[in-house]
Amino acid sequence: MKKILTGIKPTGVHLGNWIGAIKPSLELMEKHKDSQGLFFLADYHALNSCFDPVHLKATVKEVAATWLALGLDTKKHIFYRQSDIPEITELSVILAPFTPKGLLNRAHAYKAFQDRNKADGKIDLDEGVNMGLYTYPLLMSADILAFNADLVPVGEDNAQHLEITRDIAGKFNRNYKAELFNLPELVVRKGAMLPGIDGRKMSASYNNHIPVFLPEKRLRKMIMKITTDSTPPGEPKDKDSNSLFSFYSHFANEELVKSMEKKYSEGISWGEVKQEIFEVLNEILKDKREIYEHYLASDEELNQIFKEGSQKAREVSVPIIEEIKKTIF
Repeated sequence: MKKILTGIKPTGVHLGNWIGAIKPSLELMEKHKDSQGLFFLADYHALNSCFDPVHLKATVKEVAATWLALGLDTKKHIFYRQSDIPEITELSVILAPFTPKGLLNRAHAYKAFQDRNKADGKIDLDEGVNMGLYTYPLLMSADILAFNADLVPVGEDNAQHLEITRDIAGKFNRNYKAELFNLPELVVRKGAMLPGIDGRKMSASYNNHIPVFLPEKRLRKMIMKITTDSTPPGEPKDKDSNSLFSFYSHFANEELVKSMEKKYSEGISWGEVKQEIFEVLNEILKDKREIYEHYLASDEELNQIFKEGSQKAREVSVPIIEEIKKTIF
């Protein structure tokens, strides 16, 4: 049975995450029905930028409730918190001597931080860099190799980290002349890019995102903020040069999309388009919002899910780490 592993950093979930990451990850599991799915909340990774325990605990709950509401089935797949699996952190220590510093020097997240410092005119390019950020690829490698995952779906921005993982695993195997670790295969997520309220890619870093489970009134208000041009009502509109049509097409069915295309040619107003986006999206979210709010209000049930998930996860990770330690010590 192949193992497919996906990590989710608990930093909030917006509609772009749903379309670009959650939906394709769940679809991949449907495609590989005979595989074992491992979904984890990367709360140790979140520590690199979040030092408020109250906030971190809240976002862990929110992200977990979001995945459960959007269709993650914990009876079929293993769902756990990274911090509940001690084998991950233990393995990161074991892998550290096999991780060349040069690999981490070239990691995108670290280099991007240095580039921002340079652009800000800072003399010390490492100012503000903590070791959690610097060793992020090492911990990510441990996330994957602690379960000997076969397939790892990631966005293009994390593809380099998979290559680092393969490099570390290969070096470890060659040193001990044993195939102790799988060389995980990269599966680049083909999730679509959802435009944000300013027309750019939806991203929390751009502050142009729309959280998935906003209350109805707030959801409508956010959609009404989506940027449009000055084309007046009654004048035909170009669906290919406007983010509203793209946004609508991600949530509406084929029949509704064709109908909207006709309305564009007839000069529908931007306000009407936004109202239709809200109605289609709100209808999809209505039942899911109830599930989301149920989990948010039920700490006991959510904790039980995490407890069961960690038990199942450790049934996989413990034998792997025991075999590693037996080989190296």
